[in-house]
Amino acid sequence: MAEHFDALLRGGHVVDPKNGIDQVMDVAVQDGRIARVEPTIRGTATMEHDVSGKVVMPGIVDMHVHLSEWMGGPIGHRMLALAGVTTALDMAGPIEGMVSSTAKHGVGLSVGCISYVRPGHTVGSASPSPGEVEDYLAVALKGGAIGLKLLGGHFPLTQDGSAAVIATCGAHGAYVAFHAGTLETPNPSVATMEEACLLADGNPLHMPHVNSYCRGFEKPGVIEGQEAIEVLARYPAIWSESYLAPFNGFPGSCSNGVPESNAARRVLTAGGYAHTQDGVEQAITDGWIHVQADVGGVVGLVTGADGVAVWKSAGTMVGVSCMVNGPEPRIHLVTARSKDGRFGIDALATDGGGLPRNDIVERGLPLVRMNALTLADFAIKASLTPAHILGLADKGHLAPGADGDITVLDMDRLTPVLTYAGGRRLMEDGTVYPGPSRFFTTPAGRDTIAAAGLDPIVVAPGTMLPARAAA
Repeated sequence: MAEHFDALLRGGHVVDPKNGIDQVMDVAVQDGRIARVEPTIRGTATMEHDVSGKVVMPGIVDMHVHLSEWMGGPIGHRMLALAGVTTALDMAGPIEGMVSSTAKHGVGLSVGCISYVRPGHTVGSASPSPGEVEDYLAVALKGGAIGLKLLGGHFPLTQDGSAAVIATCGAHGAYVAFHAGTLETPNPSVATMEEACLLADGNPLHMPHVNSYCRGFEKPGVIEGQEAIEVLARYPAIWSESYLAPFNGFPGSCSNGVPESNAARRVLTAGGYAHTQDGVEQAITDGWIHVQADVGGVVGLVTGADGVAVWKSAGTMVGVSCMVNGPEPRIHLVTARSKDGRFGIDALATDGGGLPRNDIVERGLPLVRMNALTLADFAIKASLTPAHILGLADKGHLAPGADGDITVLDMDRLTPVLTYAGGRRLMEDGTVYPGPSRFFTTPAGRDTIAAAGLDPIVVAPGTMLPARAAA
């Protein structure tokens, strides 16, 4: 009797670097898992897809997004699905809002969260004691987070406080990321990034959006990018990602007539505007700062009078962006390799989600067309490596038994056309088919995630490491 599967994808060019597959194959999915990957699979399926002429790869894992109500917003779940993503890590939280928002607004992705460390919000001061950090980490892990995020570029701690956060997470096998910057060294640069590496003191650390330290403010951006790669090569316990969008992103919020975020103040300086609420308004009016707004069910960017109206109606508490990322470092950081042949920057991410730059496919596939990356390279940077770093052993590949996470790409249009997440169709031809989301957490957060009505994926502490450190 012929086998019957939940889904069959027939005749696609399957690219699965972990298992050495780069050829036309059929892929079968059953009970949320990859069932078979073979040249020809005999049988039937509840859903069959002819994907001949398309690329079939493990589901895209975006390890740097924003989905919380504080930054990004819940609409980001749908935006990620439309962009071909099946798994994502929210990089700030806070965790309580991220869990409740995912339960209410999730569309079927696997998501996780690291919860922010912010003076006056989650810790008492810019120099929290190790004990205070320990207490906050315990609360965050119990709430469902896999670790913590240092917001140095926006709300910095002291060097000692930053080091305490990294060391505490390291001692507990928790994830930690550092948007580099301290009170002592606030301005983003390659030197700021290296300061963060030094403060890690050999502990595991995620260095996000490396391109944000290579904007050409001190040297040509491509030179800064190469210097950043050389810095990271000296710290094997640190993993990294960069994005390809020209826009950065930061809170547009003002308090007592001045911008709250250090990043906002730097953008105002670059555009020649005062560090005041009036300066922000003028920058929006002139089109220098772009304001996030709901545009037809997704987040878009608006400027001028429309942008000012959105910003004011939100009481300035809305995300904004500015086009400050030059093309040369963005491309170099994604394609360059270090002396040992590894990619200089481990993964391709977006800093997107609810921020309108979910462009791993949109801007990554043109690099394949230019022969700057192979399809296998793209799958490594956009799926295999980030899944490994996050400790998600059942993602990033298509071996039988792996999670049924699949992204199908149209190389003629350079777009995602079909995704499966957890064995369930998530997106096809621009239509999202919402379903229950999964939430990856540690054993400490399992009960919280389950109580919220989400399916927990439990990641063991200490397994979230870069490939070179794990080896």
